[in-house]
Amino acid sequence: FGLMADEAGVDIVLVGDSLGMVVMGLDGTVAVTMENMIHHTKAVMRGCKTPLVVGDMPFMSYNTSVRDAIINAGRLMKEGGCDSIKLEGGVDFAPTEASSVKAGIPVLGHIGLTPQTASALGGFKMQGKDASAAKKIIDDARALEDVGVFSMIIEAVPASLAQLVAEAVKVPVIGIGAGADVDGQVLVTHDMIGLFDKFVPKFVKQYTKIRPIILAALNEYKKEVREATFPASEHSFNMPEEALEQLKKLIAE
Repeated sequence: FGLMADEAGVDIVLVGDSLGMVVMGLDGTVAVTMENMIHHTKAVMRGCKTPLVVGDMPFMSYNTSVRDAIINAGRLMKEGGCDSIKLEGGVDFAPTEASSVKAGIPVLGHIGLTPQTASALGGFKMQGKDASAAKKIIDDARALEDVGVFSMIIEAVPASLAQLVAEAVKVPVIGIGAGADVDGQVLVTHDMIGLFDKFVPKFVKQYTKIRPIILAALNEYKKEVREATFPASEHSFNMPEEALEQLKKLIAE
């Protein structure tokens, strides 16, 4: 996927903790570890040469203290090789993000629906429905800009609110389920290509559906193996006839 993202010319690649669901088969992102994120980020970095690569800080890698956040962000960049990191939270986590930026770590913020703490927000639901909740999200955006994030993701909010957020800050605002009036868009690759269909969020557009194609190939492969029609001669290596005859004589002896 890193190679293909590079070839397609995308600007930014986020190695998100959603890999816990779409790659590792977990029910959510909470169980994703630093080791998981480093492993997958290293793999993506082997393919991505041109895009800016952002490594996602997993749950509890930055929540416990500023010191832990800086140490773990440093690990993700040094061991994973990414160019920057992402962590969730607005006003409450602004001091953590400020310290990371001060330590020389480029930070991508994440506000609105924050999947790692979705249970505390009432589940995977749209955020900022009323004026008070929407104002808090705008406050979160301004707080992140003030501490020096280079950009921020805003997830699962009304399109009109996302537009107001984009107008309220000067740094790029990247939307996911936040309408078109922002500075950029992000989608989980496995969702947009139809590879993961356990559930499809409302804001996902499936540009193709790879899963049925893969299943059809696996079923055809299974069928041909059981019928002994694969491998055919064109898929097999052949010994020179003379060598084969000599081998047969040796065996007979």
